Formats: sequence, C-alpha cells, structure tokens
Amino acid sequence: MAEEVRAEMVANVAQIVVAEGDAVEAGATLVILESMKMEIPVLTEGPGTVSAIKVSEGDNIQEGDLIAVID
Repeated sequence: MAEEVRAEMVANVAQIVVAEGDAVEAGATLVILESMKMEIPVLTEGPGTVSAIKVSEGDNIQEGDLIAVID
C-alpha cells in the first residue's frame, strides 16, 4: 500500500533530498521545508521506494498538500 506524505504546515520547499526510484528506510528525510526561518525535515514513516515527488524546490506548499508517494 502506498504511503502519501503530506505537508503538516504552510512552508517553502528548501531542498529535495531524494529522487523518484530511490529506496528509503523508515525515518529517511525526503525533503526539507523552511518555515519562519526554521528548517523542518519531512520523514518517511516506513521503508519503501519513492514512486513520486510532487513538489519542486522553491514551491510554497499549504497544509495537506501532497509532497511524495512511497510504495
């Protein structure tokens, strides 16, 4: 079952750490968000393969926006 990773806050995408097709372990950093001059890593809950990255560096995302899909 695919895991949808969604934004928990309004933020800017500062850095994308993984690429589509990458294998990731539980707790791996997918992207780094920037909000109020703080950098917040977005982590996976479980292991899998990154099947889609739905954001680009510099994007302004809203709470609930889809960031990535892990299969």
